Amino acid sequence: MPFHEQLVAATAADREQLFAAPIVADCLRGRVGRDSYLAFLGQAYHHVRHTTPLLMTLGGRLPDRLAWLRAAVAEYIAEEIGHEEWILNDIAAAGGDADAVRASRPDLPAELMVAYAYDLIQRGNPAGFFGMVFVLEGTSVALALTAADRIQQALGLPDRAFSYLRSHGALDQEHTKHLANLLERMDAEDQAEVLRRARVFYRLYGDIFRALPGAATRETPPCN
Repeated sequence: MPFHEQLVAATAADREQLFAAPIVADCLRGRVGRDSYLAFLGQAYHHVRHTTPLLMTLGGRLPDRLAWLRAAVAEYIAEEIGHEEWILNDIAAAGGDADAVRASRPDLPAELMVAYAYDLIQRGNPAGFFGMVFVLEGTSVALALTAADRIQQALGLPDRAFSYLRSHGALDQEHTKHLANLLERMDAEDQAEVLRRARVFYRLYGDIFRALPGAATRETPPCN
């Protein structure tokens, strides 16, 4: 069995925990509110703006045995640079304050995920970063396009408020195929590191979703 398929199977329970986040269920049922969508975009901005710096750091930290990955990392950089601006444009189109988001600090779950990614590149086996790529791109392929449609139907927002979800959902379908080929070329030790880190990133990325306001949060009356 190709390693990517092994990875999908081995992380099935971790993936289901992420998909069980209340905000995900709300989106897929068309119950999401504008505040929830804007909160999602705000936290997405805070981790997506680190994608290019993380990839650049990764390219400089790859050991000789993984030097063949540098060309792939350069391609990722070229394709990912500037995507945080898509998110800010979506926020503005959805009626949010893009300038306030740009100037804000991330919530703790997003900050922890980004910090963990930098740390594994600097102190651990840089191959593990592709566990993060696997989680983020796999989640995007599974949810982004459907979520965009359901949210738009629920909120009546214009197409220009969904450039991040729709563009990434389509782009990451191609990235997933490319990632599978890269993972297949890794040795067993590096593949094991990808699996270990993927499980952690499912937890960290899931924490971002679990912290977002959902329908149940909006429906709960405030305490007096």
